[in-house]
Amino acid sequence: MDERYLRPTYHLDFDHPAVRAFAEETAGGLATPRERAVALFYEVRDRIRYTPYEVDLSPEAMRASTVLELGRGFCIPKAVLLSASARAVGVPARLGFADVRNHLASARLLEVMGGNDVFAWHAFSEFWLDGRWVKATPAFNIELCERFGVRPLEFDGFSDALFHPFDAAGRQHMEYIRDRGSFDDLPLDEIRRCFEEMYPRWTTERPGGDLGAEAEAERAAQG
Repeated sequence: MDERYLRPTYHLDFDHPAVRAFAEETAGGLATPRERAVALFYEVRDRIRYTPYEVDLSPEAMRASTVLELGRGFCIPKAVLLSASARAVGVPARLGFADVRNHLASARLLEVMGGNDVFAWHAFSEFWLDGRWVKATPAFNIELCERFGVRPLEFDGFSDALFHPFDAAGRQHMEYIRDRGSFDDLPLDEIRRCFEEMYPRWTTERPGGDLGAEAEAERAAQG
């Protein structure tokens, strides 16, 4: 295992006092790397509110310390915080990325994204546990899952915790269509170029919105 997965970086800045304190308070007293990774997954999943309508791709906004301070973010900043926090308590971690087709995005979100249901550079964390990499995406907090009517992801540290192909009602949910690889730090320039090309309105206008409320309204309209 490469030692770079235990070091702070510009984006995974667990040398920041707030990030280190967050990690220690959440998982510092737990005995094993698996227990620490699991505890941090749930804390980041539910403490940091998922929102796709406040995308800020500036370098400062995409640091773990900034995500923790804001208490909100989309999949990439949430994975940045989770990976940084894991490193802070001695769990080797990195960032993984894939393009996914999201079948349960709200109609408004798809409109803001130019009608594109492919979410490029969806992010998750990877932990080195018992000699192998285990993946977990902390994106959707439990309240948002309830409003969408989907099961929240669970993580036990043994199996990958990635979005399921189908939701709790059997509807098609998430389809992984392209692996973009794993990184020791956030490849922000590459992500920004891709987003600006694929989603110009999403990344420039930063339209406000409440994805959970949109999901509830659409579910009610469908009966």
